[in-house]
Amino acid sequence: MNTRYDIVIVGGGMVGAAIACALGGSQLSVAVLENSYPAEFEPDQPNDLRVSAISVASQNILQMVGAWEGIQSRRSCPYRRMKVWESSEERAVTEFDSDNIGHEYLGHIIENRIVQLSLLERLKAFDNIDLICPANITDIDYSRGSSILKLDDGKEVIARLLIAADGGESKVRQAAGIGVHKWDYEQHALVASVTTAYPQQDITWQQFTPTGPLAFLPLCGNNASLVWYNTPDNVNRLMSLDDDTFMHELVETFPECLGNIESLLTRGSFPLRRQHAQNYVAEGVALAGDSAHMIHPLAGQGVNIGLLDAAALAEVILSAEREGRDYVSLSVLKDYEKQRRMHNLVMMQTMDAFYRVFSNENLPLKLARNIGLGLAGKFKPAQNKVMQFAMGLEGPLPSLAQLKPI
Repeated sequence: MNTRYDIVIVGGGMVGAAIACALGGSQLSVAVLENSYPAEFEPDQPNDLRVSAISVASQNILQMVGAWEGIQSRRSCPYRRMKVWESSEERAVTEFDSDNIGHEYLGHIIENRIVQLSLLERLKAFDNIDLICPANITDIDYSRGSSILKLDDGKEVIARLLIAADGGESKVRQAAGIGVHKWDYEQHALVASVTTAYPQQDITWQQFTPTGPLAFLPLCGNNASLVWYNTPDNVNRLMSLDDDTFMHELVETFPECLGNIESLLTRGSFPLRRQHAQNYVAEGVALAGDSAHMIHPLAGQGVNIGLLDAAALAEVILSAEREGRDYVSLSVLKDYEKQRRMHNLVMMQTMDAFYRVFSNENLPLKLARNIGLGLAGKFKPAQNKVMQFAMGLEGPLPSLAQLKPI
């Protein structure tokens, strides 16, 4: 059986589902292909390992597509302060507070599954969107204006416009012949979900060390997500330890402001990679999220720039449709690439700079960064600029992400 759609989005994760929701209610027929539906949320279940720092710009997008209410009805943890400092350097510390720029918070820490569930739930309200799940793609025959996706159940789905939201190893990107520039960082990230003796906190912090940052992300109640950046060998060693020995190393390594760890819920690790597609678009195809770019997670901007991609791509498509232009054409899709590629590249280069500067024990460089952190703590305009960055409000923004009046 062949099923024809104006647009087929491969990947129903946070970015792909956000694109679909933004196209909901339009005259376009849309299909979302997703491998598996996320497990339903239960209020008393432990926090998931995979969480994201959702910026104010991303919150605006999620509100505008109707998914924010579903997130808030489940759980999320707002944070209004952010602290960064150099290990063993008491003067090299900066703390940012949203009160200083008249905002209630800087962002929210939310489990990825909750964001995805809320978006997929919202999809059900739109008659022009079909969610095909499970959908296991066996082959993609990419063609300008009429791509055919073959599924393992024998069905074929035909798309005028094919949107890749299927991750760093994107099958869509490969089928379209779009290459990538990539390299691996000399760091892995170990993520641990824990409970602490402290009640729910409103601060996220990072302490920079020679082998990589130690990061704290607050979750609801006395829960927290810890991120330990380190060399691949040391992360592999830490992952091989039994829980008691690992907990001992956590307590010995993380700063005292973490508080007493009461329990370790789960842990995992992943390598860090920088990857950027050579193009975001081709005739009849567009890339968004990790299929277009993978960024160092140091400042938690990966999901946020992906949601900005989603908003920008949907706006370009809907604008072309209203104006009678062919949204499949390269000239239209280039408008999306022009909006997002340079902005994402600047963000990637900024994270690369942080990675190199704070992973270097060169004495003059160490002195310079300590002075920089110390000055940033005293210079309000610089603080405000960093907070705008953390809120996702730096650079050109799609209208869905614009800051709302307070």
